[in-house]
Parts: sequence; C-alpha cells; structure tokens
Amino acid sequence: MIADLNMLIDLIESDLADSAGSAGAEGATGIDVERLSARLGTTEYHLRRMFSSLAGMPLSVYIRRRRMTVAAADVLAGHDLLGIAVRFGYGSTEAFGRAFRAVHGAGPSEIRRNGGPLRSQSTIRFRLTIEGSSSMDTRITDKPAFSLIGHAKRVPLIYEGENPHIREHIASLPADEHIRLKALSDAEPTGLLQVTADVDPDYREGTELTYLHGVAVSASASAPRDLDVIDVDAGAWAVFTTAGSYPEALQSTWAATASEWFPSNPWQLRPGPSIVAILDRADDFSTATTELWLPVERG
Repeated sequence: MIADLNMLIDLIESDLADSAGSAGAEGATGIDVERLSARLGTTEYHLRRMFSSLAGMPLSVYIRRRRMTVAAADVLAGHDLLGIAVRFGYGSTEAFGRAFRAVHGAGPSEIRRNGGPLRSQSTIRFRLTIEGSSSMDTRITDKPAFSLIGHAKRVPLIYEGENPHIREHIASLPADEHIRLKALSDAEPTGLLQVTADVDPDYREGTELTYLHGVAVSASASAPRDLDVIDVDAGAWAVFTTAGSYPEALQSTWAATASEWFPSNPWQLRPGPSIVAILDRADDFSTATTELWLPVERG
C-alpha cells in the first residue's frame, strides 16, 4: 500500500508538470484514480481512505494545494493570468483566482504585487516505520449478511475528540430506549453499537455521515417500524480490540489501522459501515474497552 500511494504521488507530480487534464473533482489533474487502483490491484475506495488517513487530508485537497503551489511560480514570474488559468484547467481568470485564493489566502494580483503570502504544499512521500514495540489485538471474522437497527442521524465528521452532535443524539434518547435496543440484539457485534455509514470517500473533516445508535440483528429479523435500518452484506471483518481513555484510545487505534495494520497485512477496506462495540466502560465513560469492526477483503 505504501508503494501504491507513492506511485499515485509520482503520477500527480508528472501530471502537474505536463499541466494536462481539466478542472474537475481533482482539479486540473488528469489522474484516473479508479483506473490506477485497478492497475495496482486495489480499489479506489481503499486508496482514497488510506491516503486521507495517512496524509491527514483528502486526496482532492492535496492535489488542489499542489496545483496552486506550482501555479504560484507562474504567477510570480509575471506570466499572463489567463494563460496560467487555461494551463491549469480553468476556463477563466475568475475561476482560477477563486481556487488560488482558497489555497494561498490572497488572489494572484495581490501575490504578484506583494510577493506573498504563499502557502506552499510540499510533495508528500509515504514511508512505513516499523517500531515493533507494541502489537494490535486483531482478529478476522467472516459474517453472513445482517442488519443494523436503531436511531440514525446525519452528523459532520470530526477527526479528534468527542463529536458533540453524536453526544446530543444519544442524549436525546430516553433511558428505557437503550434497554429496548439491547434486548433486540441477536447477532455479533453484540450490545449497543456506534455505527458510521455513508462516509465521504476522501474522509474530509466536516462532511456529513450517517451515525446510527443501535444493535446488530440477523438478516431475517423483523425491525420495529420506528427504527432505522442499515442492511449489511456478507463478508470479512477486521476486529480491533483496544482499552484505555475514551475516545482517545479508540481514535488512536483507528489511525493505527491505516499507518500500521493495513500496510503490513494482505487486507484492504471494502465499502460498508464501521462499527464500534463498547465491551466495558467506566461509569463516567472516561475509559473503555472497545471493538472496532471494519469491513475488509483480501487485497
């Protein structure tokens, strides 16, 4: 996976140097991420998720920043702005100016007049460092199709710390509703679950996802009419068990799946919900033992 990501970076740099393509979802790059993923024997979904997890930014944001970093050199050199805009795939100086300002915080004319400020994006290079000082408690399990039922809400994606939107959603449920949900559980993962689904492929912070507070039931179970349902296909799951401060320990484990586990194992993410099961917790929820369930397939 590390080699695949570095090949993607090299293709982006080559494409920017040639100034090929047209402004689209990835900006002026002509990179076909889906085709590249197939060539590398992985999936676009996995490649994008691993990039955003390891780089700390979506692939689309990285490409836009690199594109505007390269464009800044032409702007400072005094080249015709329309020519620069066309070279980088924009149909007008206005469209180019908006994209330029979004990255640098100032328009091309201001940068040309004042020489700055410029916010350059260096070329990323991925490396795998094996520390060997700790191990991840992981198991792979195959599950038949099942359903997740409970109370769902659209919330923004937040990388670190507690998500207040999720906290408010859970707090809005009466105490006896949690008891009712737990009684409905009849499949793994057991107990009350924290489910995230419909996540943006680039994992951009602030984008909306579906959060479901509920339980797992067999595919044949009949869900009460007042509950939301997420149907889950049969397949393999990687289950990561962690214990410690909550939610920090869980979030660290989530990050380590991308930086340590996936690059070292013959598995890749497949589309599907991510599930957190709380196995044990302190009364004030300051610490907890959790299981993180991620849908996977062999790479």
